[in-house]
Amino acid sequence: MNCSTPRIFRLVFALLFAAIISGNASAAEVVLVGDTQLKPALDIIAGVKKTLSASLRVYSPAEVKGRLKSIVEREEAKVVIALGKEPLSEAMTLPPSIPVIFDLVVTPPAVNRPNTTGFYLATPVRPYAELLRNHLQTIKRIAVVGSREQLSILARERIPLFESYSVRTPYELVNTVRQLDEADAILLLPDASLLTTAAMDEAYLLSFRRGIPLLGISEKHVKQGALLALVVDMIGVGKTIGEYATKALHGVNIGQFAPAPGKRFELYLNTDTARRMKITLPEQMVKTAKRTFP
Repeated sequence: MNCSTPRIFRLVFALLFAAIISGNASAAEVVLVGDTQLKPALDIIAGVKKTLSASLRVYSPAEVKGRLKSIVEREEAKVVIALGKEPLSEAMTLPPSIPVIFDLVVTPPAVNRPNTTGFYLATPVRPYAELLRNHLQTIKRIAVVGSREQLSILARERIPLFESYSVRTPYELVNTVRQLDEADAILLLPDASLLTTAAMDEAYLLSFRRGIPLLGISEKHVKQGALLALVVDMIGVGKTIGEYATKALHGVNIGQFAPAPGKRFELYLNTDTARRMKITLPEQMVKTAKRTFP
């Protein structure tokens, strides 16, 4: 009995040591919260993995709701990446010593928390203006429709020939589109609460009925009938987020980097819409598109 006691102690110690080693090995230096059922989130995660030189663990928004702090403590995470409005709200409750990087929010949030930066989904009005000036000179008067918050961001760019129309509901959006008879094109800003399926169906009908193309929504909406869209390269944004996270792990205060929209865009075109509206798409423009529909 006595002879076996030291052996039992050695076995227990070995098991405890193995558990400790296993626990440390499974810890993640970076915790990312995002809905992996959404393609933009998947693209960002793919980009992050290309540049992040640290361990990463992905959680869904439902998994962290009300318990992100305890998850970060358990993982011994040093950085949190929050993709979306709800994950960002959870991340804002973390101690300021934990750097937070956000994306997939429509407008830049008012952040007073230190050690926080990220990206937002603002529509690239200036790149649109350059694209139209270089390739589609017949489109000169562009009506921009979106929420007040989105339009306030665009107002800083002060681009001529763009007229802004603020809407609060899908009904107001459709009613505004219905009244825009003098525009050469209508640029819809990305806001899921406004661009509902019913609202978009009505907007497409109005667009084709009057020969006024819709611009600037997403790949999905171009496929459904919008003329074109400039879509942020989410993998590229993910790479930058991965670089920011790596800097934060090395002690850099990422709060010094101001929140910004994505800077690299991919062009999607609908050649059938162009044909039906008698819009000539230059060959060079078609060649540079990432994808054309149908």
